[in-house]
Amino acid sequence: MEEFYRIRRLPPYVFEQVNRAKAAARNGGADIIDLGMGNPDLPAPAHVVEKLKETVGKARTDRYSASRGIPGLRRAQAAYYKRRFGVKLNPETEIVTTLGSKEGFANVAQAITAPGDVVLVPNPTYPIHAFGFLMAGGVIRSVSSEPTPAFFESVERAIVHSIPKPIAIVVCYPSNPTAYVADLDFYRELVPFAKKHGIFVLSDLAYSEVYFDDHPPPSVLQVPGAMDIAVEFTSLSKTYSMPGWRIGFAVGNERIIAALARVKSYLDYGAFTPIQVAATAAINGPDDCIHEMRAIYKRRRDVLVESFGRAGWQVPPPRASMFAWAPLPEAFASIGSIEFSTLLVEKAGVAVSPGIGFGEHGEGYVRIALVENEQRIRQAARNIRRFLESAPEKLHNVVPLAKRR
Repeated sequence: MEEFYRIRRLPPYVFEQVNRAKAAARNGGADIIDLGMGNPDLPAPAHVVEKLKETVGKARTDRYSASRGIPGLRRAQAAYYKRRFGVKLNPETEIVTTLGSKEGFANVAQAITAPGDVVLVPNPTYPIHAFGFLMAGGVIRSVSSEPTPAFFESVERAIVHSIPKPIAIVVCYPSNPTAYVADLDFYRELVPFAKKHGIFVLSDLAYSEVYFDDHPPPSVLQVPGAMDIAVEFTSLSKTYSMPGWRIGFAVGNERIIAALARVKSYLDYGAFTPIQVAATAAINGPDDCIHEMRAIYKRRRDVLVESFGRAGWQVPPPRASMFAWAPLPEAFASIGSIEFSTLLVEKAGVAVSPGIGFGEHGEGYVRIALVENEQRIRQAARNIRRFLESAPEKLHNVVPLAKRR
């Protein structure tokens, strides 16, 4: 039986082989140190949880909520942008609360994409950046994911060779998965570039507060005139360790925000009101929890880079995000990221995400998430050291693994 149209547009799930290996190992009693999914293990701030408890159970909060987000939450997000970026937003026309930034991206794709529209997407990148538009009937052209002059060269080529002309470009800094960071000068060049070519900018800033130096990641909306063409997506998932709460935002250009709000009005009634109230308390509350979160991830990053390096796997230290983007160890460079990640589960008890899952230009890398404590990261390094030291004997597994595809 033929697949449904939109399902045909989605490739097989590239993480499935690694997930099967994890499940098999766990079923066999193995302790898997899972550094694969970017799923924060830190608790949500206590004052946020208390606000949720205080609000749950009140009759009025059990009713349908607001698809655009309750007014207090949108005002809180506007205040955050003002104090963090110096950007003034109108909570009524330039902010929509989303069910996480992922849902926001998927639905903005539905809102602005006509069948056959071309969208420029970095490669490698977070999958929804591409597949949201593919599911909406769009066409993807890959561009560089690194915020260097090569980025603009690749975008210029893509625009010249695209028929029809692209409608939008996606950027994501700090980047998932590569952890690249863009400075404000990059956005100062991007905004006039996009205006010159008549395309929208869709910026994913989910990791705005997860950085490890004295240079907080900027917002594209800090550039004068950016509001004319840009929308930015943020999330409480990483900043406040609230991934399961599903609260994010789209902010910026009124036309795109209005289109997103209209699509969402047909699809959902917004997040559960007590969650939105608690999210408001998070954004308006003390930021000690953010500093603590940042310090924990930095310590984990430092332990990972140092311990994996001593184990024989050199991991470049990320400047931001909760991920390290690591080239495959030399002995495994030829087998590919899926096979290496599967071997790592089976022979070292450590799970990572194969780079090819983020685009074909992610091949040769894996993404390592900082979602285990320092002790577990050191244990992962010890497991990996033993595996790498015996790599020549383990490589016979490559052929059987390839046959399982």
